[in-house]
Amino acid sequence: MPRWSVAYVRLIDGFNRKLGKLAMYLLYVIMGIMLFSSVTKIVQIPALWTLEMAQFTLVAYYMLGAPWTLQGDTNVRMDLLYSRWSAKGQAWWDAFTVFALLFYLGIMVYSAYDSTVYSFEYNERNPTAWRPVLWPIKVIITTGFALLFLQAVALLIRDVATIRGEEI
Repeated sequence: MPRWSVAYVRLIDGFNRKLGKLAMYLLYVIMGIMLFSSVTKIVQIPALWTLEMAQFTLVAYYMLGAPWTLQGDTNVRMDLLYSRWSAKGQAWWDAFTVFALLFYLGIMVYSAYDSTVYSFEYNERNPTAWRPVLWPIKVIITTGFALLFLQAVALLIRDVATIRGEEI
């Protein structure tokens, strides 16, 4: 494999691994927010922002951890025949299916970017009592989809290497 492709795979894999490990800790942030929400309700001073903030944090956890999940092949897979195939057969199938994933992710990146730009231009806010601006979470969603796209390209390069009998 060309050196640039090996460097690309290592760069994307390393970045998404570190970001995924960092995103793991957002679960503790969600737990803290929900604990704070419970305490404020017990003392009868409920905070308006806790439910939405927990939802936004969960979206960040999911979107920033998804590329690492894709990288580690820990996503859910329907496996009737796949495990019986050779490594080359699996790589051929994965290379074929990654094109559908890239098409889907390309549309999602484009749409998320468009939605984020709209959110900036119109200072979009959530129509709730707290009324937070939505651009921060939309930036995170767009970034998550873009990183998923880059990770899918890295998987395609890795599959091509496996088909060629090489390893990255």
